[in-house]
Amino acid sequence: MSLEKLFNPKSIAIIGASSEEGKVGNVIAKNILELGYSGEVYLVNPKYAEIFGKKCYKALSEIENDVDLAIIAIPAKFVNQEILNNSKNIKNYVVISAGFSEIGEEGKKQEEELKKIAKENELNILGPNCLGFIIPSLKLNASFAGGMPEAGNIAFVSQSGALAVAIMDAAKKEGTKFSSIVSVGNKMQISETEMLEFLGQDENTKVIGMYLEGIKEGEKFIEIAGKIAKIKPIVILKAGKNEKTQKAISSHTGALAGNDEIVSAVFEKSGIIRANNLEEFFVLLNFISFSNTVPNQKVAVITNAGGAGVLVSDAFSGKKIQLADLENETKNKLREFLPAESSVENPIDLLGDARADRYKKALEIISNAPEIGSVICLLTPQEQTPVAEIAKEIIKFKDKTDKNIATVFLGGEKVEKAITKLKQNEVCNFSFPDLAVTAIDSYSQWNESRTAKTKNPTQMINEKRRAKVLEIIAKAKSENRQALYFGESAEVMEIYGINTVESFEIENYHGRNLGYPVVLKVDSDKVLHKTDKNGVILNIENEMKLSRAVSQMRTNFPESHLIIQPMAKKGAELIIGIKKDEIFGPVIVYGLGGIYAEFLKTVDYLVPPISLGQVEKALFSGKIKFLFQGARGQKKYNVEEMAKILMGISSFSLEIPEISEFDINPLIVYNNSQEAVAVDVKIII
Repeated sequence: MSLEKLFNPKSIAIIGASSEEGKVGNVIAKNILELGYSGEVYLVNPKYAEIFGKKCYKALSEIENDVDLAIIAIPAKFVNQEILNNSKNIKNYVVISAGFSEIGEEGKKQEEELKKIAKENELNILGPNCLGFIIPSLKLNASFAGGMPEAGNIAFVSQSGALAVAIMDAAKKEGTKFSSIVSVGNKMQISETEMLEFLGQDENTKVIGMYLEGIKEGEKFIEIAGKIAKIKPIVILKAGKNEKTQKAISSHTGALAGNDEIVSAVFEKSGIIRANNLEEFFVLLNFISFSNTVPNQKVAVITNAGGAGVLVSDAFSGKKIQLADLENETKNKLREFLPAESSVENPIDLLGDARADRYKKALEIISNAPEIGSVICLLTPQEQTPVAEIAKEIIKFKDKTDKNIATVFLGGEKVEKAITKLKQNEVCNFSFPDLAVTAIDSYSQWNESRTAKTKNPTQMINEKRRAKVLEIIAKAKSENRQALYFGESAEVMEIYGINTVESFEIENYHGRNLGYPVVLKVDSDKVLHKTDKNGVILNIENEMKLSRAVSQMRTNFPESHLIIQPMAKKGAELIIGIKKDEIFGPVIVYGLGGIYAEFLKTVDYLVPPISLGQVEKALFSGKIKFLFQGARGQKKYNVEEMAKILMGISSFSLEIPEISEFDINPLIVYNNSQEAVAVDVKIII
């Protein structure tokens, strides 16, 4: 159903309206009646004949006129019946009431019942357990947060009502202006995904900001976010970066936080800008709100303090945007008016005695420099610095340039009024240089991502391949095994184009030319971590030692299969796995492997489906990129081979959802003509 009437209603009924100060129904009624909303408002509460001198209805059903939106602020136990009673005539609801899934099993049952009512009657329900929403351009505050933010182009969606209130309060000082503020509460029906769909089409919204504790329907979220991020930037502050936080989130909202590194991989795949903290979230939204799209990755810095210029230069480390190399023509024009002691390199040092005229001339020259996409004006309030006049020149520059402009006015009381003036004129000021650089870099990467000529990848399901693998899995299940034997796993890997080390069962080794040294392993679904359980013996040099090793292994693992493999030649040991994420489905994990894989945690993530180009890009930019760049004079490893292996694993993950866990550890790769080889493969079913 369209959300248009929910967020742009011509008439609103407030169920639970109250004249009693401090009641939620009292605050909501005052907000809607007193802050300028021009639509019809109906108050509903059987306790009153009138509220604020306005007629109060005993029940929703008494209202004869059409009602576009009903806001419900009554005890949770009455909510479901109230909505069901009016579901034929009213299709949009905001449930402010708490007491649903966030309180435990009883609340979960009631929320499931409400969800069923919504589905069967084709209703839109925001909440329950939410703050409500605010649309400043309509002068509509349909929430129990006070005040009316300024109308602007930032849409803010929050899973936390309290955080939404705090950001509204901070917005007054920061000059932040909103197209909408929406609290989604328990996200029973309208979640971040539905909000992205709606806001993606909202003409008043330039940038979408979200605070999320959990994400529902991960695969749908990836699909919708990927489409919307091509149209407008999405900035998300996602809580739950560690186990303790995730537990807190679970007890707070019942949301499933998910692995944080997987969340980052999902955001990158979808083209979402991730804010690392609340301060970064706020400045990213403000900067994007005030700025043009970043045209290129070259930045000029103008400063009146050499030390501060060094700090901003350091902030570019590890970023994709760069300090621009100024062209000679630009430098010569700067030299014409700057003192000899000034630096015309980048950062451009105007010196501590710089007045407004130096900033003005420097900005004029930079404005005509084609190599520059963005400008950072850095200022420290020295004794002779006319802060207000310099701010005026920067504001004039912004009004006539197509370049992005950001300021970093360092200080306190001396720069406070000028910063306010900058913000009033939509110039984004940052408290510190690194925040400015991060914001420009994030906006630049978003623009690069959305303009990249790449289609959304699709990986077709190969039914013949799938049938072969399911036959192997069925055999293992018929024997009540939880994992495939190595020989079976090798057969599956061959189907997906991955080479495995030669292997045979211990009963069949007599008379074979083994080519010592060899490895003896236990091959059992009861012993998955062989090294930890002494289930592997390496470097067996001859038949006599092999015979001893077999006796030892049979004593330790009397009921288990044993296999022999040749010792693989040394190479780089990698791990590739599939994690079945509860939110986003199968996710590929890859990185440095071997016995220290879990300790080092040098891994990256890919979210299928993926394209070959995306995989190669990820390999060149990820944690094991040094293998493919050639380190300390060593030959580069074959990135094309590794990419094809990862593509095979991606197809495997999509075609065989029946597996519960999978990893190759190690996969040995070589920087010569030798093929990569999987030495140990675990497929758990």
